[in-house]
Amino acid sequence: MKTHKNMTNLEIAKLLKAVAAAHQVKPTGESNERFRIIAYERAADAVEHATSEMKDLWEEKKLSEIAGIGKTIADHLDELFKTGKVKHFEEIFKCLPPAMFELLDVPGVGAKTAEKLTKELGITKAHGALEKLHKAAEKGRVRGLEGFGEQSEKEITESIREVKERTRRLLLPHATGIAEDVIAWMKRKSGMDSIDTLGSLRRSASTVGDVDIAVASNKPEEVIRHFVEYPKKTKVIEAGRETASLLLPGGVQVDLMVQPPDAYGALLQHFTGSKHHNVALRVFALKKKLSLSEHGIKKGGKLLKVSDEQKFYKALGMAWIPPELREDQGEIDASVEHKLPKLVELKDIKGDLHMHSDFPSETSHDVGVNTLQEMAEEGKRLGYEYIALTEHNPKSAESEKKILEILREKKERVDKLNDKNIIKRVFNCLEIDIQPDGKLALPEKSFDFIDFGIVSIHSSFKATRDHQTKRVLAALANPKVKIFAHPTARKLNEREGVDFDWDKIFEFCKKNGKAVEINSSPQRLDLPDMLVHKAVKQGVKLTISTDSHAKDQMIGMRYGVSVARRGWAEKKNILNTLGYLDFKKALGVD
Repeated sequence: MKTHKNMTNLEIAKLLKAVAAAHQVKPTGESNERFRIIAYERAADAVEHATSEMKDLWEEKKLSEIAGIGKTIADHLDELFKTGKVKHFEEIFKCLPPAMFELLDVPGVGAKTAEKLTKELGITKAHGALEKLHKAAEKGRVRGLEGFGEQSEKEITESIREVKERTRRLLLPHATGIAEDVIAWMKRKSGMDSIDTLGSLRRSASTVGDVDIAVASNKPEEVIRHFVEYPKKTKVIEAGRETASLLLPGGVQVDLMVQPPDAYGALLQHFTGSKHHNVALRVFALKKKLSLSEHGIKKGGKLLKVSDEQKFYKALGMAWIPPELREDQGEIDASVEHKLPKLVELKDIKGDLHMHSDFPSETSHDVGVNTLQEMAEEGKRLGYEYIALTEHNPKSAESEKKILEILREKKERVDKLNDKNIIKRVFNCLEIDIQPDGKLALPEKSFDFIDFGIVSIHSSFKATRDHQTKRVLAALANPKVKIFAHPTARKLNEREGVDFDWDKIFEFCKKNGKAVEINSSPQRLDLPDMLVHKAVKQGVKLTISTDSHAKDQMIGMRYGVSVARRGWAEKKNILNTLGYLDFKKALGVD
């Protein structure tokens, strides 16, 4: 694979995955080979989800602070950034066709299969490898290879077609909606003791691959028959005695597993993952001379079946670990020591602090579709004590006089709305653009008309880390600014987040009483969970809000809560879990 000194995180993640695959097809014979492969896979995941560029962290000598980057891999990255290449990587890639690494995205094609296909079909170059394999399969050339047949050739053809159709991972709310619809269908059939999602969906990761579902039942054939009758399917991929897979519109795959109720807890734990959590859990279990699998816990040749996860973890001498925490980020030690956090719950939220109404003005960005009052009434329906209406600031092209007139009118409307006592308080606020130089896109007198401001970045995403950090700190310094909204400005599947020095930003926020938002919008889920965890450890206060542009979107609060939970956040870490009077006092608002 081609490498250079300035590789991005996504390029480095792909490189590390390729190294893991290369070790699978060119084993060194060392006893720790399996753990080496796992280490590279884990490092790839860590790099892919990191919020700062590896090159910047390397320059600051902070690579070792990234969970999942051990000393050996950190040394390899050091060599990469210094020379543009890594001798060990070049050695392990030697004699392997570059095309094989492009085929690893095809479902069912592992490292060894990818190597065999590329070598025997003469596909050597990485560019166009997927298309060449597709053409070879369509011409019947795959079935003639040793170890392949007509069926495997057909499966490869269909898998490649699915890859082309499904180029992006599902956003968490989308995957959740699909799963809930399938589960609702399954519940129409009796004979099931339990039904749950699995994998990254159950762990509430921001994006999801396939939708995986587990069922506890002593009647697996009946469950499978009902599952494959799901009316929204486009194809039954596979239907066995205990497992089945469906293809839904848009190339979404839903997999189902059935396990007897007495062993369901082991299956649920195993297939919830994450892979890194399960590896660490197995290492922990081995010290107790226990062996773990999806069937149960084995000791001395005897298998202990467990019906639920609580019993599974208890058998290991541990407290049950919420799925959102299962990422091998210290949760196992915390469980053993009974020091797991009491994670924030949706019912703890007392108000939504980021939403947009249809208030008529020429704003810098998109407006909402519902009136001020409709948003307040929806807040009441959701049981909130308060909301904040945060229209985007008026366009900077407007004259100062016009801007002040707009804000005066909005203040009057919100004051009248508060007179109706729909909820305890509707805060009159604005979402204000942080300009490239750190100035706010409002004249100074504008702040007299709002209760407080939230600030965010909507442009100039590519400046240096140092510049972007100074830019945000300058904006947060305004005394009327209380919250840093959708902080990284990322858009899932579209745009990576802005790179900041988070230590400096979090230090400033803690010292100056500023909060950092967890934005529940499906495309954002921003602050990312890893940074939520960092903020929690540094004592920075957070808020969870929906960024709703319609009242119906306000129910999306649960997705922001899921991000907070993945970041180890408790009720005490989230400002808008406070009742109205305590919230107003904590934020320093009249």
